[in-house]
Amino acid sequence: MAMALDLSKMSRQEKLIAMESLWADLTEDESRFKSPAWHGEALKETERLVKAGKAKFTNWDEAKVRIRRKAATAE
Repeated sequence: MAMALDLSKMSRQEKLIAMESLWADLTEDESRFKSPAWHGEALKETERLVKAGKAKFTNWDEAKVRIRRKAATAE
């Protein structure tokens, strides 16, 4: 089923409402979806680094800039 939303005609509020509705629907039955094994391992490794005082954190604004740079170079 093909469906398109004309995002250019939607307000920011309408976009957020649509996104929240989609997320609510997708997460309604979480028991049907299992996280991949690597995700659990990544969480354990992060916890280990935090406990050892070796975890590095970045504020969200800096992280977004870094992610956008990486995405731009991957294209």
